[in-house]
Amino acid sequence: MSAGAAGGSVVSGGSVAAIDLGATSGRVIVGHVGPDTLEATTVGRFANDPIATPDGLHWNLLGLYSAALAGLRDALRAAPDVASIGVDSWAVDYGLLRDGRLLGAPFHYRDARTERGVAAVHERMPHAELYRRNGLQFLPFNTLYQLAAEPTELLGFADTALLVPDLIGYWLTGQARTEVTNASTTGLLRAGTADWDDELLGALGLPRGILPSLIAPGERLGALLPGVAASLGAESGVSVTAVGSHDTASAVVAVPMRSESAAYISCGTWGLVGVEVERPVLTDEAFAANFTNEGGVDGRVRLLHNVMGLWVLSETVRGWEREGHAIDLPTLLDSAAAVDAASVPVFDVDDPRFLPPGDMPARIDQWCAEHGLAAPRTRAEYARSIVESLAQAFADTARLAGRIGGVDVETIHIVGGGSLNRLLCQRTADRAGLPVLAGPVEATALGNLLVQGRAAGFVSGSLESLRDLVARTHAPTRYAPRAAE
Repeated sequence: MSAGAAGGSVVSGGSVAAIDLGATSGRVIVGHVGPDTLEATTVGRFANDPIATPDGLHWNLLGLYSAALAGLRDALRAAPDVASIGVDSWAVDYGLLRDGRLLGAPFHYRDARTERGVAAVHERMPHAELYRRNGLQFLPFNTLYQLAAEPTELLGFADTALLVPDLIGYWLTGQARTEVTNASTTGLLRAGTADWDDELLGALGLPRGILPSLIAPGERLGALLPGVAASLGAESGVSVTAVGSHDTASAVVAVPMRSESAAYISCGTWGLVGVEVERPVLTDEAFAANFTNEGGVDGRVRLLHNVMGLWVLSETVRGWEREGHAIDLPTLLDSAAAVDAASVPVFDVDDPRFLPPGDMPARIDQWCAEHGLAAPRTRAEYARSIVESLAQAFADTARLAGRIGGVDVETIHIVGGGSLNRLLCQRTADRAGLPVLAGPVEATALGNLLVQGRAAGFVSGSLESLRDLVARTHAPTRYAPRAAE
């Protein structure tokens, strides 16, 4: 629990900075947080393009770090009184280090090497037994599978493994810690605890010594290293504060919901669909539905399922652009809205064929042929088919999340980039038969800023208090369900 949450005095407000690394782009944001204020200004934005090498697909973490530092310089020029910095990113991926030195570019979770890790882990412990221990949804790129795919000699040589936001934090402060919400996505925490599962690590033959001690959102990681502070032009005393470093954990902080009656969808490259509960749900139904129990801020549990998300649409658009077509996404979606929903197929967006980069329309055609359905023909029809398929997956998963988690879902909140997709929001409402509240689009950044602001004493109170501030300063857009088309 942060100092602000613990009842410390609240000052009139102050400035903090967030590094938000997404799977396709990164940003640096300056925020001003106070009892009636929540403002976020993006001062740096940069691409996050993976790098294909002969040994696989990697992240350019050094390039991302350099871009983040440039953004922090701009942040400190815009707001010299920045009190702290928080880092969030996507989950599961990590860097291996020895004596503080990075041992190669971290692998991308879409790299095919993870398949051999799945086989190695399940040979030692079947997924059903794993689920009883870690409560984690099966995804072939979960960290434990990636670690199992590493050469034994490399794991033996490494002395530290740091998840992406923790690696950035280490470079900023020299402090190697693992933030607990992101640690909960690795599959190596015991469900319902904030402790590494040493017994599981031993059973899987993974080295315990490379995993750093855990840190909770709101705790101070450390001051900027002197050299880093000098390069940024930072005042002495600027520190890095742990936030919900898994980007979805930060996003859920800023969902302006009543958790006892709402489902949330953090919609970007992935669609994370779930409910917030107090304790892990490890039932047979949760296991069969492939739901995950991930850590949230203030010890909450994010009971959710990963849906493929806007990745399918964005990769489709990228494919057309590679073919030489100029695609304007708003125009494409307007054209898609004019297509009769009943005339396009609804396909399973969670089919594994849609996970890797590549020709999405061809894969949609293949899925349709296998299921006896007519494939889309025009770009507008493909876009409408993707939106309808996502909306159906979102609606079904939100209802299922409520049933599994014991939450009477009356409203669905969509935050992140997908909240700007009016067609997707409306069709999710229509297919779920429930109102959708869309926004804020910058939920991840706002959640990051709020946890820092509370730790600094700029605001105080529970998650509900923080969400009330979001609702007052970033009112969502309401989509009422319509009769079936």
